[in-house]
Amino acid sequence: MSNASSSSNRFPSTRISAIAAAASADGGTRARGLAAVAAAYRLPVYTYIRLRWNRERDEAEDLTHGFFAELIERNLLGRYDPSRARFRTYLRTCLDGFVANHMKAERRIKRGGDAEHIALDAEEAERAIAAAGAVSDADACFDREFVRSLYMLAVRRVQAALADAGRPVHTALLERVVLADDADGPPPSYRELAGEFGVTTVAVTNYLAAIRRDLRRALLDALHELTASEEEFRSEAALLLGVTAA
Repeated sequence: MSNASSSSNRFPSTRISAIAAAASADGGTRARGLAAVAAAYRLPVYTYIRLRWNRERDEAEDLTHGFFAELIERNLLGRYDPSRARFRTYLRTCLDGFVANHMKAERRIKRGGDAEHIALDAEEAERAIAAAGAVSDADACFDREFVRSLYMLAVRRVQAALADAGRPVHTALLERVVLADDADGPPPSYRELAGEFGVTTVAVTNYLAAIRRDLRRALLDALHELTASEEEFRSEAALLLGVTAA
């Protein structure tokens, strides 16, 4: 079992808040923090603009890029006070102000400063928008997209850790079982997987248990990095993920 779970040790034990990093005076640290915030929030921001502000896709993409540029140019993350609001609430408030100003000026926001163009694959967000339907679901859709972004960040971290450790069987089990889409039908049985990979059914059970533990830890680590305090982290873990975080 120790062989199956050793990938857990590849995740850092020290958790650093991307929010604090994004407000750092050090340029490199600030850039890494901003990149982490953007990676987690770009699709929730896009979805919120589409639903709450009823913007078309092209304009919503422009506004998404413009919003993250404004976070940099106006140092909005440096102004965040965790004692007054959750970070995602603060970010949504900043976003409302940004879009309102854009509409009032009736012009596109100019990109500038040291902002980088943020890759935005909006197809998943568009499917969420279609499912949400009503504008009243904008806040809930923002939160769902944030959780989806956290989950995908966690999946990529686990995949990278397994690849670094040279564990192709674990990687295959992650993709074939843990990440399986219900629309594709039921996953193979543990006996079938054991036969395919030349291991025992007990090994398949143990590998999958280790993978799920790694994924849960990576998910909590990603959330921890995107909260500003231990209290906010525990509260967000319970509210968004339904788990009690240590």
